[in-house]
Amino acid sequence: MRHIKTATLLVMAAGTALLLGGCGGSYQARSMDIKEGQTLFVNPAILEKGTGDQALYRYANPKADIKKYTKVIIEPVIISKSAELDAGDLENYQKLANNAFVYLNQELSKDYQVVTSPDPQTLRVQMGITDADTSKPVRNFLSSFMPIGMGLSAVRYAATGKQSGVGEISGEFKLTDASTGELLAAAVDRRVGGKAISGIWDTWYNADEALKYWAQKTRFALCEARGGSNCVKPGEEK
Repeated sequence: MRHIKTATLLVMAAGTALLLGGCGGSYQARSMDIKEGQTLFVNPAILEKGTGDQALYRYANPKADIKKYTKVIIEPVIISKSAELDAGDLENYQKLANNAFVYLNQELSKDYQVVTSPDPQTLRVQMGITDADTSKPVRNFLSSFMPIGMGLSAVRYAATGKQSGVGEISGEFKLTDASTGELLAAAVDRRVGGKAISGIWDTWYNADEALKYWAQKTRFALCEARGGSNCVKPGEEK
């Protein structure tokens, strides 16, 4: 009887962690370290901690007038640690970078004309992947469906904000005026994997879902900055 009660408590704890952490492909991490010289696009000294569903660290130019922009240049996505990766990891990172570029194009082309020339009224979007880690499918499965594994995952989540066996990814963003180079906005963020059953055996599923989220969030943030009335939050578009 005691063992049954213990198992029940573990399942309940794991269920709570899943509710808190989200059941989708990714959710925002609790924290990340940023240091001068380790960021891709901007000096971290200008970044402020985000609140709510904002990026963990962000900058918004108070003088920026996003409403005037009608076009966008989307730069190829950068891999910051390419020199440190072996051939296999570099190939996987490049696939993530390629996917991120596609997702950004898919989302931003709904509101802007995607161009390659830095004409007036054109935004420039730059993104970089600074770190990524695969999920561990067996551990992910056991910590999703086995009572003991679920309990351990709940403990890990409570301590670190990340559940057992899931992947993660960190990225940076920079938004500038394409013709003048004026910095309009910047962000640094980290997302960790949720317990999504559909992608449990895909080691890069969590990272890829985070890239989709960031693309949707970029479109949403720009829509809000324009004062749009029909801004679509990530995950809400059918």
